[in-house]
Amino acid sequence: MTEAHSLTHIRNIGIIAHIDAGKTTTTERILYYTGRTHRLGNVDEGTTVTDWMVQERERGITITSAAVTCFWRGHQINIVDTPGHIDFTAEVQRSLRVLDGGVVVFDGTAGVEPQSETVWRQARTFGVPLIAFINKMDKLGANFAHAVETIRERLKAHPLPLQWPLGVEADFRGVVDLLEWKTLLWTDELGTVIRELPVPAEVEVEALAAREALIEAIVETDDALMERYLDGEEIPVADLRAALRRATISGAIQPVLCGSSLRNKGVQPLIDAIVDYLPAPVDIPPVQGMNPKKEHLEERPADVNAPLAALIFKIATDPYAGRLAYFRVYSGKIVRGNVYLNPRKGVRERVSKLLRMFADHREEVEELGAGDIGATVGLKSTFTGDTLAALHAPIILEAIRFPEPVISVAVEPRTLADQERLNEALQRLAEEDPTFRVRVDEGTGQTVISGMGELHLEILVDRMMREFAVQANVGKLRVAYKETVTRSGRAQVVFERMMAGKPQYARVTLEVSPADLGGASRFENLLRPQDLAPQFVEAIRAGALESLESGFLAGYPMVGVVIRLVEAEALPDLSTEMAFKAAAAQAFRQAVESAEPVLLEPVMDVEVLTPEEFVGEVLGNLNSRDAEVQMMEARPGGIQAIRAYAPLIKMFGYATSLRSMTQGRGTFTMEFHHYAPVDSRQMEAILYGA
Repeated sequence: MTEAHSLTHIRNIGIIAHIDAGKTTTTERILYYTGRTHRLGNVDEGTTVTDWMVQERERGITITSAAVTCFWRGHQINIVDTPGHIDFTAEVQRSLRVLDGGVVVFDGTAGVEPQSETVWRQARTFGVPLIAFINKMDKLGANFAHAVETIRERLKAHPLPLQWPLGVEADFRGVVDLLEWKTLLWTDELGTVIRELPVPAEVEVEALAAREALIEAIVETDDALMERYLDGEEIPVADLRAALRRATISGAIQPVLCGSSLRNKGVQPLIDAIVDYLPAPVDIPPVQGMNPKKEHLEERPADVNAPLAALIFKIATDPYAGRLAYFRVYSGKIVRGNVYLNPRKGVRERVSKLLRMFADHREEVEELGAGDIGATVGLKSTFTGDTLAALHAPIILEAIRFPEPVISVAVEPRTLADQERLNEALQRLAEEDPTFRVRVDEGTGQTVISGMGELHLEILVDRMMREFAVQANVGKLRVAYKETVTRSGRAQVVFERMMAGKPQYARVTLEVSPADLGGASRFENLLRPQDLAPQFVEAIRAGALESLESGFLAGYPMVGVVIRLVEAEALPDLSTEMAFKAAAAQAFRQAVESAEPVLLEPVMDVEVLTPEEFVGEVLGNLNSRDAEVQMMEARPGGIQAIRAYAPLIKMFGYATSLRSMTQGRGTFTMEFHHYAPVDSRQMEAILYGA
């Protein structure tokens, strides 16, 4: 499918949701009904298109975002199916950065769940317009009105139902289209036969009230429509759709649809809504970036004739093609064989091959233009967050920011040959995954890998062993602590030493003080320009900021520290940048020592779902893990939801404990929430093994 589509006929969308809400099943149904696949993929059977990794099919979860292109009503829809598990939040974040719209899938029984809140917040941060799809309407306890209400209350959103369900739970068989005022019934197993009928009396009262609320909400977003409505005019459906599209793109309204993807009901109207209400590349503001030559912001419109601006949002290792770089073209076009500039690195890259992706399959194309999502192979120096630009018009698009890892594990190769394979595997995996970090522990010489959670590290180790044939011993999980200071401290260091046969001199006074707890650190220069040469100030800055990487207490990175350069002295012919850098590092450590440093530990936001009869035992167990319960809420089907903050170190192995407490019926989700100081007793145990 290489037909050219005008920019108004392109939709770049993501399918995002809490784990197990049915994202991948919904994506599979979209591919089937758009003719991209000819059989229905099933998560449980491991036959899905977008979950193509061995680990994804074994576990029935999405780990890596997959890009797929399909066509509907003359529109090209580029879909990214993203993971729901919080450990893979980077995949969601980098996908949302390059998408124009999103479909958020909710479980019809649970409504908004913790990861739903996270992905919704991420989407709003990037200004991505959203459609909500209430899935699993055939499930026991499904309640459409309750699910919509949770979106309104918990997400502070403006959900607007476009449909009303016909039948509930096992009796769910179709929907009432509130705008067209007709019933859509799915009458065959594959969901390809849709009957249009009048609205039945059993839902007429509720559906009519929902229709009136829908029309009122739409006309409120448009002054001209409001005038006509107040004059008693019957507003044509086409005018209502146009106004709803504008309101959705602006973020004022989120249309809500419902169905059951697994039972093949309600998916075609969802695809229609993607085309009707989510934006084309021309509907979103031009992308902004920094011109590295002129050092000011520039805009690039969604126009194939403008200079190229493309953002690399993902690197993936492909067993056949090698290193794949996924990109979104914002303006201009990428042509196979041409050379482009990576302005962030200052290097030129030749695009030897261009691919339109279909999960792990691909088709080669000659060019990809503004609004397209594709991939290329052979880029040598370009990684996630880098920009490809025209040689004559450099621009650096804003990079993607990723959360810091919170959990670590030591990995030791079994043989010398494994050491070489391990190094290659870790380098490749780190290129792919920005939340995966590798470092060598200075004290033990061990290779330590860090990630976003137990499952994240488990998958990475599994990939290391399978894909790269590495035999390694894996240590116990460790928390990724941070260090900070609790009060101000000051130190002066006079550096006088013979280096390379020459005397060196520098005097530096630094002051450290707390900033935002767990937040970024910063350097402030309080000297006047005439006090010290700029190159020496820069050397002090470099020495101090590098020292943040290894803290005073136990070598953990330091965060939330303000470093101020208070005083400095240089001597002619004796002072060098090296001397000032060394003096700054020493002064920083001495200042930190006097500023009462503490360890910070990651505190997790935990939500536990448990049958009511086990609530007492679950609460008791959470208390034993030093958790602070924030709220409890009854859910449909006799389920209680418990929300709590708990130290990560106390939550290791919680999945096993919860299963045994609840006879296998309890589930939980956990994501990083904030860093908090470790109490003195626990700090001693961490530092001295007490």
